[in-house]
Amino acid sequence: MNLNGSICALATPFSEGGAALDLDAFARLIDYQLAAGTRALVVAGSTGEGAALEVAEFVRLLEFAVKRVSGRIPVLAGTGQQSTHKSIALTRIAAESGADVALVVTPPYVRPTQEGLYRHFSEIAEHGGLPLVLYNVPTRTACDLLPETVARLVGTAGIVGIKEAVPTPERMQALLALRTDDFAILSGDDPTCMRAILAGADGVISVAANLVPAAMQRLCEAAACADRASAVQIDQQLGDLYELLGAEPNPIPLKWCLQQLGLGDARPRLPLLALSAAHHVRAGRILADLDLLDAVRAAG
Repeated sequence: MNLNGSICALATPFSEGGAALDLDAFARLIDYQLAAGTRALVVAGSTGEGAALEVAEFVRLLEFAVKRVSGRIPVLAGTGQQSTHKSIALTRIAAESGADVALVVTPPYVRPTQEGLYRHFSEIAEHGGLPLVLYNVPTRTACDLLPETVARLVGTAGIVGIKEAVPTPERMQALLALRTDDFAILSGDDPTCMRAILAGADGVISVAANLVPAAMQRLCEAAACADRASAVQIDQQLGDLYELLGAEPNPIPLKWCLQQLGLGDARPRLPLLALSAAHHVRAGRILADLDLLDAVRAAG
């Protein structure tokens, strides 16, 4: 499994009020990614509000994406749950639905030990039926998968990489020492992904790629080729967008932006709310500066 470059953590478009999946908008979002050269897609991750989806919606969304992509790029499914047996069950469902890889976050809220995390991921790799990308995001889960635990998991059959959202250079360097041809290191933080890829990371699982897929892929390519000047130029052009997407909890700002582009309702499902009005003018200006409306229309 070759995971590299810009991998989009897809938002899940809903109809007005979040009552139902908006598969028409989802199709256009997928097509936008494919046309721009995105290297893989994540369905029902945290950006995709996976925790707010019913199992039937998860299956429908994933099967739709797999059919739309039609084997052109890998499709990753967010299957991490609070317990190991639930994570295995959802990973098996994802496998039956056609996913290529499972993206498995550390269990939120329950705060396992490092040994518990090791056993959790080992069990899912053995019994889930899909290759696994580990996902570490302590700001969301309240537990941190440490590099020494990752080192124990590297080489485990079926574990093919990690998405690391701790943005410090020290954390990335510790993980890069574990990188192999069979174990990818992926940034999970748009604002620092350029630095990570210049240091040797394989790519990024990106929120911003929902809006600027071509630019994120160019950034990844430039950084991977050690073209620092080009990478820095693109990264600086996207700086205001990165800041906007972090103005309120993900995917709140993203979904407002997507609505402006005709891709679903601006409101996530409760308990998340729509983007505060205080950000609307700045957000609109950023979208206009990046010419995103024309880009989406061209892709559609």
